[in-house]
Amino acid sequence: MRKARRFCPGVDGDICSICCGTERENTVRCPFECVYLREARLHERAMAPLDTNAMPNKDIVVRESFLRKHAEQISDVGSILVRAALREPGAVDNDVRDTLEGLIRTWRTLQSGLYYDTRPENAIAARIFDNFRAGMEEYRRDLHKESMSFVADSDVLSILAFLQRVEFDRNNGRLLGRAFIDFLRQHVPSPEEAAQPVSSLIHPA
Repeated sequence: MRKARRFCPGVDGDICSICCGTERENTVRCPFECVYLREARLHERAMAPLDTNAMPNKDIVVRESFLRKHAEQISDVGSILVRAALREPGAVDNDVRDTLEGLIRTWRTLQSGLYYDTRPENAIAARIFDNFRAGMEEYRRDLHKESMSFVADSDVLSILAFLQRVEFDRNNGRLLGRAFIDFLRQHVPSPEEAAQPVSSLIHPA
């Protein structure tokens, strides 16, 4: 029988290092602040290069110049997305992945002058989808109050495609993984914070 060697906040008790490594974000819902989780993610990043061939929506071209020009809007939309996810206690990266695919399909229809929500079948992802749409409407109203133009639908589509690629890059493949959600928490300003550069989001480390 393995001897427990560390305290696990996810199970509120001791766990051995081997079980920590195998069950982390698979059967154990790990809090963002767990020091062992944060350390493990550094190793996961080094061991799992991004497979660009598996990337969806590659027809949506997102150039470096677009990212630079729309850095503030990327930050705003990213903030709306992470808040939408965090409102659902059980949400994980795979739920956000389903949400992003539904949002991209929805914004594609807007390019043709139609309006059709493609809500995910995944119940949690569908709620994140609804939270995001509500957040975007609030964002629109806030910009209107400040006499600022809302982000063009074509630009929102490109931003969503970019965020989807960051999600694919950050997702660690674990059943309960939240590496992408955590990444947004750390790199996207909260609503109360002033606009900040998002170079770390544009060039994920």
